Amino acid sequence: MSAPRSKPAVRRQDVIGWREAVAMPQLRIANVEAKIDTGARTSALHAEDQEVFERDGARWVRFRVPASKCHRDIRIEAPVSDERPIKNTGGVPEMRLVIETLLVLGRHHWHVEVSLANRANMGFDLILGRTAIRGRNVLVNPGRSYLAGNPQLGEHELMVFDDAGHAPAKRPAKQNTDFPEGESL
Repeated sequence: MSAPRSKPAVRRQDVIGWREAVAMPQLRIANVEAKIDTGARTSALHAEDQEVFERDGARWVRFRVPASKCHRDIRIEAPVSDERPIKNTGGVPEMRLVIETLLVLGRHHWHVEVSLANRANMGFDLILGRTAIRGRNVLVNPGRSYLAGNPQLGEHELMVFDDAGHAPAKRPAKQNTDFPEGESL
């Protein structure tokens, strides 16, 4: 007689909203509003004044993330991980630089690829595409916002801001909000 089969452990998935407050501590961004866009493959960060340069034989990019209601004007230098065609909001491919960075979404911490794009005319400085959240045990509720709460930064991540002189301002947690009936994105 065979032993009774045990059921495989089911991991509970966290539900996040269609927009969330996130942090990118390696880029000294303590808080930025992100649109979770499962229709976009690649994530995109609003970056102006992009300038590619070489450091220790590797390609780097210097850019600026303009001030928003969440953070001050930030100048950033990061290694370039790729340059590839990425479709813009109109569906037209354009060559974009891509960097890798740590993303903090609520209690979740993971590394993501982010393309650099001029998003000046867009509603969000950061779009999180489906490859950033694929396999991360999260589900997106398209009718709710700010379900993950404020980014939970560890002490070592907060030190990044202190050393750079960009200590994050303490902000009250965003309230979970329902998407109003009959309204669309």
